[in-house]
Parts: sequence; structure tokens; C-alpha cells
Amino acid sequence: MAMAHLRLRRRQALLAAPLGLALTASLGFLPGAASAAPQAPASPSAAATATGPLLSYVVNTATDRGTLARVKKAVAKAGGSIVVSYDRIGVIVVHSRDAGFAKTMRSVSGVSSAGATRTAPITSAATTDYGKPERLKLSKEEKGAAARSLAAGKEPLEGLQWDLGAIGADKAAKVNAGSRKVTVAVIDTGVDDTHPDLAPNFSAGQSASCVSGKADTSPGAWRPHNPADDYHGTHVAGTIAAARNGLGVSGVAPGVKVSGIKVSTPDKNAFFYAESVVCAFVFAADHGVSVTNNSYYVDPWLFNCPDDGDQKAIAEAVGRAAKYAQDKGVVNVAAAGNSNLDLAAPQLDDASSPNDSKPVPRKVDPRQCLDVPASLPGVVTVAATGVKSGKSFYSNYGLNAIDVAAPGGDSLQIPELPAKDGRILSTLPGGDWGFLQGTSMASPHVAGVAALLKSAHPGSSPQEIQWLLKAQAKNPGCPAAGYDPDGTGKWKAACTGTKHVNSFYGYGIVDALAAVTD
Repeated sequence: MAMAHLRLRRRQALLAAPLGLALTASLGFLPGAASAAPQAPASPSAAATATGPLLSYVVNTATDRGTLARVKKAVAKAGGSIVVSYDRIGVIVVHSRDAGFAKTMRSVSGVSSAGATRTAPITSAATTDYGKPERLKLSKEEKGAAARSLAAGKEPLEGLQWDLGAIGADKAAKVNAGSRKVTVAVIDTGVDDTHPDLAPNFSAGQSASCVSGKADTSPGAWRPHNPADDYHGTHVAGTIAAARNGLGVSGVAPGVKVSGIKVSTPDKNAFFYAESVVCAFVFAADHGVSVTNNSYYVDPWLFNCPDDGDQKAIAEAVGRAAKYAQDKGVVNVAAAGNSNLDLAAPQLDDASSPNDSKPVPRKVDPRQCLDVPASLPGVVTVAATGVKSGKSFYSNYGLNAIDVAAPGGDSLQIPELPAKDGRILSTLPGGDWGFLQGTSMASPHVAGVAALLKSAHPGSSPQEIQWLLKAQAKNPGCPAAGYDPDGTGKWKAACTGTKHVNSFYGYGIVDALAAVTD
């Protein structure tokens, strides 16, 4: 079976076989504000004559009215067309064909950074085939397990969800399945809200498409562009909040609501560009979302370095939006990535960036160059574990870079029957279910636990929820015999730290039962 992201991509999910690797996938001051609602776009200068490739840009400015007005005029004079302006956070999304647009805007008073959000033209629509998930085909033993599971009052496929038991989510559901006042937004490739396991908990009023950089709330806008390819967000949503309704699987928090905010481009590359992610964080914050799940990195750079004008602008724009959400009470959870990289190392090789054109190999310092959004301040960064509670072979790690860990699946850690598959079973578009593995699958487990904590402690701030996640987590500690999961040295990694906080698990594997009982 094909690996999910054969061309080193941003979505933090991997298929199980053959074993392989997928790359995952200074911040401006943000004043307190009641809303970051976008303002009407300004018209471009009639004198603009640039005829280069059309690119998207973010311009980050001060937020006072005078500066914003002056910068918008400068945008038009420089030949830019404003798509949307998030005035409350000082982020303006612009289209321009002028190759010198970003440089021009960086010289404008009040502009802290400006840069292109991509290296490929907006009209680009490449068609890389990144494979399909393994859809559910039950063996005789698994069918028997499903029947026994249903007879025991569980969901029919719950016997295949080893991950729920690993964090006590099955027991937590009997105590507190989560509050209907809590919504987790899945910022991803879209969510199929017609799936029978998702429909009971789906919140259309908190869903949108942010692909253009401006929220589209028309009915169904949040659904996948192509369900056969864009299955990622639907799988994530099921892990968080698939309903306990006598069908299929259960989510970690089956009593909360889930929404979809689509940010991926409408082609098989499904890029996650900065303007779309900025829109998603702002939309979530302004529509009462409690938790966001972010199982991706912002394209086209695996790491965004402050000495590059474009990358600096991307990190600042998304950072402002994420902080705006946090300031309005949103807990942001993100996948750490699937490259088996030590994110605390002084230097790493990045051979995949930019991933929307021709990559140029480079060396980066991950302590300075940000993996966005996972490395942003205040974001809960999640590593993946397998059925034996060991670090998943692909999972990124790093002392003080990982906050917590959760089941993400690992084809090298195989459970006993009937579960059998070491990956994570969840929902797929079209009313189906299937297995995936990756930090993409670990992050929604933590988002689900955060939703349970928010249900049990509705007045808690994002900082308090993060503290509780860490305080309740159970840490396996560094492996005594070292880490080389397949004995080949390919996935070898060095665990550092203590029993309580270390590079593999951060503060430990999250605990859903503790979230509703402690």
C-alpha cells in the first residue's frame, strides 16, 4: 500500500506500509480586541502594470487606524490587491504580480514584515498522487469483535480502537462524554459532516472554508474538495468527537461538538498556506470555538526562519492569529511532525522546502526557525505513541519542544487481537472508516482531552487547560535500552530529560479519564 505523503508533505499522517517518512508538515504584538473581523478590500492602483506570476502575500502592520489606512494606500500604490484585512491583528492578505511587492512594503512605515506566502503562482494546480488510506475491511475475527463490542454496549468498531483504552477515553465517556457547549474546530482538508458518526455532533454554524484567506460560510463550504483524496480532516474529526450512537467508532470526547474549517488548496497537493490558516484561527476565535486541532504545517516552508523576509512574515501573521485565538479563550493543539527529528537540536537538514516549487536543501536551527503552527508560543505540541506506549518510529521529538504525547499509531507496535492493527481507526468521507498513523492522529486525541477538560472546567483559560493536560499526563520515561525500534538504525533516536519531562513524551501521555475525574 502506498505511503500517505510520498513527496515529503505537510499533513502529519502516515499510512502504515511500506514504512516511510513524511515531513510535517519576533511574533508581532497583539492588542486585546473584541473582534478580528475582516474589512472590505481596497482597490489596486490603476497604474499597476506588473505582469509577473500572481502570488499571495501577508503584510503585517501596526493596528491603529491611521497606520492601517496608510499601509492600505501603500499596498494599492505598489500594485497589490487586498483580498481581506484582519484589522484587529494587523494582518492584510494581498495578491500581486509585482516581484518586488514584498520588498516595497517592508519599507513602509508601520509595516513590521511582509512576504509571499508561496513560491508557486496561485493558478498552479499540480496533481501529485499521495496515496489513499486503508479503508476498513474486517476479518472474521474483527467482525466477531465488533459484534461482541456492540453487545457489550460499546460502539461496533470500538474493539479495534486500542487508542481509546490507552488514554482511558472509554472509561471517561461513562463519567463525562463532554459538553455540548464545547466545540473543537478541525483546521484541515475539510470535514464530511454527512458521515453518520459525525453528523450528530457537527456544528455547521462554526464551520467554513478559509481557502481564499477569507471565510466562506455557505452551506457545505467546509466539506472536502475531493472526498477520495481529502480524507485527512474527516479522520481527525472522528478521533475527536465521533458520536456514541451505535454506529462505527467513538471519539475521545463523543459528547462535544466538532466543526470543520477547510484550509487546503483544491488540488491533490492540498497546500496549507498562511492566509488560509490566519483566516481559520480568527474565524474559530470569533465563532465561539473552544479548541482547535492543527495536524499540518504551514506551507511551503517546513521551518520559517527570521532572517528570510517571506518566512518571517508567514510566522508573524499566523502567530498573530493564533495568539488572537488564545486571547479569546481558544486552546490550540498541533501535531509535532513525522520526520523523527530532534526539534531541540542546534541544527537540522531541511531538504523539502519550499515544497510548492523546487526545494533547495538548507540547514536550519529549529530553536530559531519555527515549525508553524506547532512551534508557536502557547500552542500545545503533540508527539505520537504506539500501542506499547513507546514513541512512534516517525514522531518528531525534542526536550522542551514537545508538550505532551498521545496515540498516533505505529505499525512497528502491534496490539493483540482483536485490534491487530497498530494504527488509528477513525472516520473517512462517504460514511466509511479506515486506519491512519501519524502525529496527525495523535494531535486530535489531545484536542479531545482538552475538550473534556474544558467541559469539566468551563471557566479555565487556555493556559490552565494546558497546565492540566501536563499535570495529568503519565510519562513512560526514556526507554532503558535506548531507542532503535526496528533494529536497523534508521529510526534511532536519543531520549533526553527525566522521568517527568523528556524529549519523547514531554510531560507524558494525556489521560482522558483524569480529565473528567480529577
